[in-house]
Amino acid sequence: MIDKQLLEILACPACQGDVKLAENKIVCCACGRKYPIKDGIPVMLADQAEK
Repeated sequence: MIDKQLLEILACPACQGDVKLAENKIVCCACGRKYPIKDGIPVMLADQAEK
């Protein structure tokens, strides 16, 4: 669904941590915030994240 190269360049907007794909969401490895994916596009907005 999400390209590996895209995941490598994405970072958490809240803490700048690395992210991974889990449970069909982008998850920050540092702070644990989960960012939704809508229509195949990651929504990397801190106010849209689940804590």
